[in-house]
Formats: sequence, structure tokens, C-alpha cells
Amino acid sequence: MTEPVLRNIEKPDAIRREFLDPVDYQYKGRRDIHIEIRQPEFTSVCPMTGLPDFGTIIIRYHPDEKIVELKSLKFYLLQYRNVGIFYEHVVNRILDDLVAAVKPKRMEITGDFTPRGGISTVVTALYEKPA
Repeated sequence: MTEPVLRNIEKPDAIRREFLDPVDYQYKGRRDIHIEIRQPEFTSVCPMTGLPDFGTIIIRYHPDEKIVELKSLKFYLLQYRNVGIFYEHVVNRILDDLVAAVKPKRMEITGDFTPRGGISTVVTALYEKPA
């Protein structure tokens, strides 16, 4: 196993879902909307090497009763900065936390990560509310 470069890598359980602040969607029942949010400065840490990972997180969703307040989302995403987590896991974790907070009709999270060692990675996870 490779020795991590950084010693203060946090575990994913350090992420607190409570940062996410759901707000009432005042047009529920009047019209459906599509929301797309981009966080082009997302950072986390490779759990194997301790090196920083950079990418863009794209959140696309159709709200039901709640929307996510953007400042709370910003602070939620900032928590990942020192967390050792694989790309595939970070995208699923963000999806799980946002779905729990806003209970959307549909939500898709995409992580478009900066290439490392010549390999680029794009990960997408999808949630659809059961009928």
C-alpha cells in the first residue's frame, strides 16, 4: 500500500448532512422546474495517496416540495476538502445526502474530475422518486 502524503486525512463520516438547508419550493403543484447547480472548484483527497483531487460537481434535479439553499450547499461541499474518498463514493454520498435533505422527484449528480496520470474520470449517480 502507498504511504499517504498527507497525515490529516479525514474519513467520509466527518461529512455532516445537517449543513444542507432545505427551503420550501413555493411553486409546488403549479409547475415543474429543472435546477442545475455547478460547483467548479470541488476538492477532496485521494484516500490512497493523500493527494488532492479536483473537479466540477454538477447537481441536476426536479424539486418536489423543497429546494436546497445555495449557501448551505456551498458549506456542505466545502467539508470534502480534507476527506479521503474515491470519486465514485463522493458522487453517491452527495446524492444520498441531497436526496435525504430535499426529497426531489429526480436528482442526478455528476462529478467531472480533473485528469490524473493521464486518466480523466466522470461519474454520474441518479435518483428517481418511486411512483
